[in-house]
Amino acid sequence: MQHQIPVDTLGPSGEAMAGAVESCVHCGFCLPACPTYNLLEEEMDSPRGRIILMKGVLEGELPLEEVLPHIDRCLGCLGCVSACPSGVQYGNLITPFRALAESRRHRPLAEKVTRTLINQTLPYPDRFRMAAQAGRLGKSLARLLPDPLLPEPFRAMLGLLPETLPPAAVTSPLHPAAGPRRARVALLTGCAQQVLAPEINTAAIQVLVANGVEVVVPPDQGCCGALSMHTGAAEEARELALRNFNRLDPGDVDAVVTTAAGCGSGMHEYPLLFAGTEHEDRAHTLAAKVRDVSELLDELGALIPPPLPRPLTVAYHDACHLAHGQGVREAPRRLLNSIPGVTLAAIPEGDLCCGSAGTYNIEQPRIADQLGERKARMILETGAELIATGNIGCATQIGHHLRQLGRPLPVRHTVELLAAAYNGTDPGTR
Repeated sequence: MQHQIPVDTLGPSGEAMAGAVESCVHCGFCLPACPTYNLLEEEMDSPRGRIILMKGVLEGELPLEEVLPHIDRCLGCLGCVSACPSGVQYGNLITPFRALAESRRHRPLAEKVTRTLINQTLPYPDRFRMAAQAGRLGKSLARLLPDPLLPEPFRAMLGLLPETLPPAAVTSPLHPAAGPRRARVALLTGCAQQVLAPEINTAAIQVLVANGVEVVVPPDQGCCGALSMHTGAAEEARELALRNFNRLDPGDVDAVVTTAAGCGSGMHEYPLLFAGTEHEDRAHTLAAKVRDVSELLDELGALIPPPLPRPLTVAYHDACHLAHGQGVREAPRRLLNSIPGVTLAAIPEGDLCCGSAGTYNIEQPRIADQLGERKARMILETGAELIATGNIGCATQIGHHLRQLGRPLPVRHTVELLAAAYNGTDPGTR
C-alpha cells in the first residue's frame, strides 16, 4: 500500500486518468504499435501493461518504485492511441502520472543533474546555443575518456550534437502576405530548433508568405513547455506555457502555427495541463487555434511549386507527435506530392518511433539507439535520396543514426522542400 494516490483526489487530471484506465479493455491491439514492446517483448513495457501498472499505483496496490522503470521506458509516442480500437486516450494518463510520480520519486544524483541540465538549457535558445558550443569541445574530450567515466546520458547528448551550428536567424516581427491576404497567423519559433535548424522557420515564413499568409512572429516568446510536460515537470511546463499565453494572442490571428510536431502536440495538451486552474479557458482557446504548418498550408490549398532542379526520391518520416498526437498524416504527403519531380517512398515500419521522443534519446539512450538504428536502416531500404519530416527531434535522431551507418543522407523539414522548389534550389544542399 505504498504511495497511494487516490484518483478521486486529483480533480480534473484524475478524471482524465480514470477515463483512460477504464476505457482500456486489454485487447492487445496496441502491442505491435509500441516500440518498447517490439524491442523488449515484456508485457509491462507495453501500453496495456503500463496502464495496469499505473492503475495499481493509483489504487495503492503497487509501490511506485516498482512501476517507475517501465513508465520511464515509455517514449510517449502515442502509437498506441492510433492503434487502439477502444479510443483509449493514453496521453491523458501517462502525462499526468509522470507529473505525480516526479513529485514523489527519489532520483540518484546523476539523474538529477542530467534532468536539471536538460530542463535549464534546451527550452532556452541562448543557453542551449552556449551549451552546444561548449559541448563541441566536450565531444572531442569525450572520445579520449573510457566509457565508464562519462555517464550514458551525457555521452548521448554529446553524440547528438552536430559538428557545426548554423548562425542564429534574425527575423522581423511581421511578414506581410504576398498578394491578397488569405490568412494571418502567429508563428511559434520554438526552442531547440532555433539553435539546431533555424532555417526551418525561415523556410516556413517564406512558404506561408508566398501562399498569401501574413506571419506575425511575436517577440519575447519562448518554449511551449512540451519538453517539461512530457518529462513530468508540470510546474515548469505551466510557467513556460503561461509566458506564451501573453504573447501568442489567439484572438488576433486565424491560427498559431508550429513547425515542430512536439510543440504542436504539447500545445494541444494545454487543456489537460491547466485543467481545474484559472487558465483552463485560455488553454482551450489557444489549443483550438494551433495548426502544424503543413496542416495549414494543406487547408489553404498551397500554390503548386515549380519543379526542383532535379528529380528526387524522398522518404517521408511520420513524426509521432504529428501523426499520432495530432492526426496529421496526409497533409505533408499532399504537399510533397505537389512538387513536380518528387517521388515519395514509403518507409517500412513507418509508424514505429525513431527513438527521439523529446529527451528520451538522452535519458534512455540504449533503447533510443536501437530504435534510431532500426529507423535509419528502414529508410535506407527505400533507396531515398533525402528524408523529409516535421519535427526537429526526429531530424536530429535520424540524421545521427544515418551518419553512424556511414550513410549521411540529408534530412529536411517538409517546408524546406517547398521553399527549395519556390526558389529553384536543390534541397539536398544548404
